Amino acid sequence: VQLQASGGGLVQAGGSLRLSCTVSGRPRTLGTWGVGWFRQAPGLVREFIATIAWNGGNTYYADPVKGRFTVSRDEAKNIVSLQMNNLKPEDTAVYYCAVDRTWTYLSRRPGQYDFWGQGTQVTVSS
Repeated sequence: VQLQASGGGLVQAGGSLRLSCTVSGRPRTLGTWGVGWFRQAPGLVREFIATIAWNGGNTYYADPVKGRFTVSRDEAKNIVSLQMNNLKPEDTAVYYCAVDRTWTYLSRRPGQYDFWGQGTQVTVSS
C-alpha cells in the first residue's frame, strides 16, 4: 500500500487549501479500512486531525479543526481529500495521511495506523 499526499502550500490566514491523499495498492475488499489525517509542527508531536471510514464514510474530527476542515473520499479514484477553510497560523505544519486497516471511530492515534504518506507542507501566514 502506498499513499501520496499533495496540495500543500502557502496561504494567508483565512484562506483555504485542499489536500489530497491518493491510496494505491489497496486490496479490493477493504473491510474496516480507514484513512486519517495528521499534522506535525516543528518540535511538536504528531497530532490527529480527522479520519474517515472507507466503507460508509463516517468521519471524526479533532476539536481544533471542527467546523473548518472537512474530510471526504472518492472511492472510484481512491482519493481522500481534506478541505481546509478559514486557515489559521497555528495550522502551519506538515500534513500526513495514513491508513488504518482495522479502522474504528477511535482510530485517532498515530500508532494505530499501518501505512503513511510522505507529508505535505502547509504554511499559513498571518
